[in-house]
Formats: sequence, C-alpha cells, structure tokens
Amino acid sequence: MRCNLLRFAGKMMPFALSAFLLSTVFVSTILLSTIFFSTAAGAAAAKTHIITFGKTMPVKWFSPNDETEPRILKVRPLLVDGRIKEYTLGSAHEVTERLFVVQRAFRLNDSLPQDSGVPRWQWQRGGWLLVDRLTGHVSAINLAEFDSTYSAASWYRDYVAYCGVSDDGKKISAVVAQLSRRKPVLKKALAGSIADDAAPDSACPAPIWQRGPVRVSFEPATDTKQTFAIRGRAVDLVSDAEDEEEASK
Repeated sequence: MRCNLLRFAGKMMPFALSAFLLSTVFVSTILLSTIFFSTAAGAAAAKTHIITFGKTMPVKWFSPNDETEPRILKVRPLLVDGRIKEYTLGSAHEVTERLFVVQRAFRLNDSLPQDSGVPRWQWQRGGWLLVDRLTGHVSAINLAEFDSTYSAASWYRDYVAYCGVSDDGKKISAVVAQLSRRKPVLKKALAGSIADDAAPDSACPAPIWQRGPVRVSFEPATDTKQTFAIRGRAVDLVSDAEDEEEASK
C-alpha cells in the first residue's frame, strides 16, 4: 500500500510542480501589470504642463509699406513649463477649457549679405497659434489668405473671420475658417485691393459676430456691408430685409 502511495505521489509531482509554476507566473504577471500601469499613470500625471504668459514689452514694428516710422507692438512671451515657446501679441481667445488661440510675433534677421557684425533683428507680426493646455503643444494654424499685416481677425467659438488678401494684393475676400476644417467655411470675393501705401489692418475692419442665430458681418471700406449666417457647415448670405428684421426683434 505504501509503495502504491509513493508511486502515485511520484506521478503527481510533475503536475503539482507545473501547477505551482503556472500560478507563480500568473501572480508575477499580475504584479508586473499593476506596477506598469501604476508607473504609466504616475508618468502621465507628472507630465502636467503649465502654460503662462510673460510680461508685456513694447517693441518697434515697421510696416512693409513704411519703413521710416515704426509702430509699437505690445509683445509677450508664451511660456510652457517656464520656458519661452513663442512670442505673441494681442489677447488670447479661449476656444475650449483646453484650447486657446493667440497671434504670433517673431524676430526676423534683416541683415543684408554685405552687412557685417551682429544680426539686425526686426520684429514681425505672424499668423495664429493653437495652444493645448493638456499636452503643452503649440502649433501654427493654417488660415487661407490670412495676411499678418492687413488682415484683422475676429474669433467666435472655433470660428475665425477676416478679410483675406491674395498673394499679389489685388483681391480681397471675406473668409470664415473653422479649426476642425482644412478648407474655409466661407470665401467670397469683395471689391477693392491693397494699395501700395495701404495701412496695416486695412483690408477691412475686424468682422462683427452675433449669436442666435450665428452670423458674421463684413464691412470693407471699398464694398457694401455683407452679413452671412453660419449654419454648421453651410453659409448663407443674409439679405438687408432679413438683417433689419432680426435687428428689430
């Protein structure tokens, strides 16, 4: 009887050892997974970024059409985790609790090839930046025909309206763009062009937005006022009668 038990125990030993090893591997896997996800969660929590603006400073800016009389721009640095990421100008527009947009400013080397010595830096107005507070990512927004000298942008929600300028300056267009779309929601030709001695922001005044229903009005100096209703991905021209009817309500 004792011999039979010993033989049985000997036969069961490999199975018991295998079960023990499997359970050990299973427990080890669970522990490693827990450690991994805890570490990943801790690392994600540690990557919280701090987005701030630095102190505003006045700088000289020369318009392309007037390089004798500088204008004063109020520029402030955009800092991500205490480091300067970009320089900006004007007020930021809050798109969501996570995203905001702000116009860029930058310095350009104006030195000629025959110039010697230190670079000759000049401040310039740039395009618009999209800033993500969660990731700390700062990216340029591609706005069709937006001219940093002559276009005055007006933001509402995730829409921006401005008068776009063609590359040769001979055409002005009413433009409405949305951050989630590559192509403009609206692009309509307006009368007029950019003169050789045109002043900054002269394509047209900043367009005017209204809500309920969402509308935007363009009123360039060389054309009549035009109002457009923004309905999702559709845009309709609002007639004067409709505009007056809405204003009387």
